[in-house]
Amino acid sequence: MDKPFSPSSERNREPILRCIGPLLADRRRVLEIGSGTGQHAVHFAAALPHLSWQCADLRENLQGIRAWLDDAALPNTPPPLALDVEQVRWPAGGYDAIYTANTLHIMSWAQVQTLFRRLPEMLLPGALLIVYGPFNDAGVYSSPSNAAFDARLKSDDPRRGIRDAQAVDALAAASGLRLLADHPMPANNRCRVWQHCNQSPRGA
Repeated sequence: MDKPFSPSSERNREPILRCIGPLLADRRRVLEIGSGTGQHAVHFAAALPHLSWQCADLRENLQGIRAWLDDAALPNTPPPLALDVEQVRWPAGGYDAIYTANTLHIMSWAQVQTLFRRLPEMLLPGALLIVYGPFNDAGVYSSPSNAAFDARLKSDDPRRGIRDAQAVDALAAASGLRLLADHPMPANNRCRVWQHCNQSPRGA
């Protein structure tokens, strides 16, 4: 099949790699939630060969991801997993990092809440969560272009929208994740990094 292609994934892959490469230097198993076309996976897995880069996405997107993985034929990209945040049974965990890009504004807020509630099942103690994409700050858009982008998202589906950084931080904290870094990225995006503590406050 023809491989799916995202121009934005092509543009942002190098800035993201420069940001996440040092963060993942001591990691071994990464789960990418919402792998999209699969472009990020093959680029990052090739640049970070010490990692096992596990793709995951909705079942209908897996064929395109497989096309990228099969074409690259890298030894550190296992077959992609079907993952819908609302499904009852998630894949087995044991990851020391989770990466997701441009997903929180596509999910509904209820799905974002479910994602963060389920993350501790997937993460080892001390694991990292890395989220790339646009964020608002206390309800304020970071740029006019992000405000316009948010309007387009909501016109497509009113459940979508750019998420507030503080609201996401609250979800993370409730799941035992503490914010480590918030990196500015090109095109008014951010790369935000949390670390999983040994015990979620919900279980305390």
